[in-house]
Order: sequence, then C-alpha cells, then structure tokens
Amino acid sequence: MFYRRKHLLAIEGLEPPEISQLLDLAESYVLLNRSGKTQRDLLRGRTLINLFFEDSTRTRTSFELAGKRLGADVINMSVSTSSVNKGETLLDTAATLNAMQCDLLVVRHGQSGAPNLLAQKVDAAVINAGDGTHEHPTQALLDALTIKRHKGRISGLTIAICGDIMHSRVARSNIHLLTTMGCQVRVVGPPTLMPNGIADLGVSVFNDMKAGLEGADIVMMLRLQRERMERGPVPSPREFFRFWGLDAEKLAYAKPDALVMHPGPMNRGVEIDSAIADHPTRSVIKEQVEMGVAVRMAVLDVLARGQGRNDR
Repeated sequence: MFYRRKHLLAIEGLEPPEISQLLDLAESYVLLNRSGKTQRDLLRGRTLINLFFEDSTRTRTSFELAGKRLGADVINMSVSTSSVNKGETLLDTAATLNAMQCDLLVVRHGQSGAPNLLAQKVDAAVINAGDGTHEHPTQALLDALTIKRHKGRISGLTIAICGDIMHSRVARSNIHLLTTMGCQVRVVGPPTLMPNGIADLGVSVFNDMKAGLEGADIVMMLRLQRERMERGPVPSPREFFRFWGLDAEKLAYAKPDALVMHPGPMNRGVEIDSAIADHPTRSVIKEQVEMGVAVRMAVLDVLARGQGRNDR
C-alpha cells in the first residue's frame, strides 16, 4: 500500500509508486465495471458528500456513480441553494460537515486552495475535484489511465498539452503527473495564455501549433476558459481555431498513431474540429469519461481504507 495520505488534494508531490498504485487499482475497476458487477460492500455504511461550488455535471456525476458502485451513501449538496449563498463561510460549512459525520468529501471550488483549507478543518477524507486554476487531480489520473491502456506505458511518451494553459487546472495536474512519470511534456498555445514561469515545471513551451505537435504521441486539447479571463487575451473563436485549434492539418504533424484527448466540455470549432473529436481511432475523448468513474472508484477505495491517517 503506497498511498498512505488521508486526502487527495493535488498531484504535485505524489511519488511514482503512489500514482502507479492508483492507476493499477483503477484498471481493476475498469474491468469490474465492464463485467456489470459491483462491490457494494466496500463503502457500505460510509457517507460521501459532493460539495460543488462550481457547476460540473460530468465530474459530479462521475463521483456520484463511483460512490454508489462501491456502496456508499451519496449526498449531493447544491451550493446554489444552500446557506453558503446566504453568507455562511467555508469554515462554517466545515463545522456543519463535521456534524454530519461524513467520511468522504469531494470538493469543487472556484478559489485555489479551498479544498486544502477544508481538509484542515474536517474529519473526512477530502478529494479535490478542481479548485480555481490550481489542480484537478482525478482528471490527470483518468487521463494517465487512458494513455496507459492505449500505449501500454506512460514513461517516455511525448505529450502536447494545447490551448488555454494559463487558466487550466487540468493542465497543471497533468504536467505534474506526466513529468513525474517520465514523459516529455510540451505546452502549446498563444503567449497570452501561457502563465509566467511555466517552463520551470519541466515542460517545453511552444507558441506554434505545428512545431509543438511535431512527433507527439498524445495531443491533449484544453477548453478555452473565457469565464476566467478578465479581458480578451485571445482573438475571436475563428482566429483561435485557425492558429491553435486542432484539425486534420495540424494533427498530421503528430505521430500517425497519436491519440487525441480533451477533458470536456468541448467547444467544437474553437479548440477542436468535430471530425477529429469524433474520429473512431484517434480520439479517446469518450473513453476518458469511462475512465473517470474507475479512477474515482479507486481514489474513494484507497482513502476509505484509512491507512496512514496523517496526511504528509
């Protein structure tokens, strides 16, 4: 048992054996889910609360399904109609959650660091389901599992992460995971969407899409997050697609068997051409959704075991 942390708040700082353990366990849940069987005794009597301060049907539903397949009692807290919107602070919410005696708490919040703060104040094991522009650890794990299932390995691959790097917590978690596991990681996009110091994370920076995709094994597109942009740092959607959107012409610069990924939801015709997003052999976007349930089952499983309750 390599993963002995109480929470899963970030990929940064995880060791390769911890990541490998989570991926191997998730692989077993892929097979279990496809067999139509469940393990409803594993989390029986445990309570999982999904506390989402930001909307995300895909991620919340994935955690809900994962919890139910393991037998947990799952509660979805609707923050938009809760006391949080009536002035309750995050620390008040933590006290309320402690009173509810929940075992597992999945948190999505618009402010970076919010899950970490809650983890310091609640007794439950906390899972970060995305915080601000910081991290989204289970997304990186499901992306890694998808890659491993298709390529047979992660180490040594060349991964191009393309688009809105600045505002993407998915990009940050993937950069930490993929570099830790021995990948050559490139970030590709307009200079206005590249955060300062990104090269310090061990990635190569490209502002030209074709150069960035040259010889890549994986092309990972990102959503253009206009809601996080204070003012227009990017051109119109048409111009963005022309230079940095993925189409057949740009994809041809990657390896012939390069896979195409996207965390969703997609802006078709802005980040990616529909023909590429729906390509029967190159696109693994739908499979990423399936892997999400298996990865979240693995994370809930490991944290619920309660081994090594002192988070490092």
